[in-house]
Amino acid sequence: MSTPQPPMPQHAPDWQAAPGSPYPTYTSPIPVVRTHLGHAIASEWTKIKSVRSTMWTLGVFVLLVLGLGLLTGAVVASSDTVVDGESPLALGFFGLLLGSICLITLGVLTTASEYGTGMVRTTMTACPSRGRVLAAKAIVFFLVAFVVTLVSATLVGLMHVTMLEGNGAGEPTGSEWLKGTVGVSLYVALLGMLSLAIGSIIRHSAGAITIMIGALLAPLVIALFMFSESLRDVQQALFEYSIPNQMSVFYANSLSDSGPSGWDPLWIMLGVTAVAFAGAFALLEKRDV
Repeated sequence: MSTPQPPMPQHAPDWQAAPGSPYPTYTSPIPVVRTHLGHAIASEWTKIKSVRSTMWTLGVFVLLVLGLGLLTGAVVASSDTVVDGESPLALGFFGLLLGSICLITLGVLTTASEYGTGMVRTTMTACPSRGRVLAAKAIVFFLVAFVVTLVSATLVGLMHVTMLEGNGAGEPTGSEWLKGTVGVSLYVALLGMLSLAIGSIIRHSAGAITIMIGALLAPLVIALFMFSESLRDVQQALFEYSIPNQMSVFYANSLSDSGPSGWDPLWIMLGVTAVAFAGAFALLEKRDV
């Protein structure tokens, strides 16, 4: 016995037409919402938490920062070395320096990978405002990078203070804690944002990553091999303004006696990143996707 079918509607719903509509008998029931930056941020957050590269790069970053921090602290704590009142937070420098390569990679992939896969065309179709897309990527990446770095730097700092308590290490002051956690986290996050801007400019993942790793390590390596007396001033400048030396300033452990001090490295990195983003925004509006 067949199941009775529900009765068919006699006619389609009679929607009220919008004023001036060329289709006077129909108005779409779907609400039209004006898009804004919040929508772009939500889209970029969905992307960055969905791709595997985010988990891999951030996972290796945390592993390097905490792993090297624990190893360094254990070596110093088990040796007969007396720290002589120095802040134990400085031991976290090595892990953050290597870990910054992970954030550089993630920053580049946040923008450049979409050009490699062609996904950028879909992104720009969904949000034609290119500047809004780049701004959303920058905001999401900066918040992720800063939070992960801050948590990692704080944990490794607490580990070192606990492990070196009996080795003559001084108790970090509030200013030292601020610079060794919040300050260096802001610096590393800005370094990652610089990579994001370079990725948008270069539009090639491998090329942009190579450029940024070169910017991270090349000045210091070049300075080490400048033996000529005539290049002494150039060597000194490369030492002072190299990224590793600027990061060490947050731990009051600069590689040189002159150059940036205090919070200067943060303002330098902020200025360089702002210039790179200005170029990225300008090129994004002029070039085709």
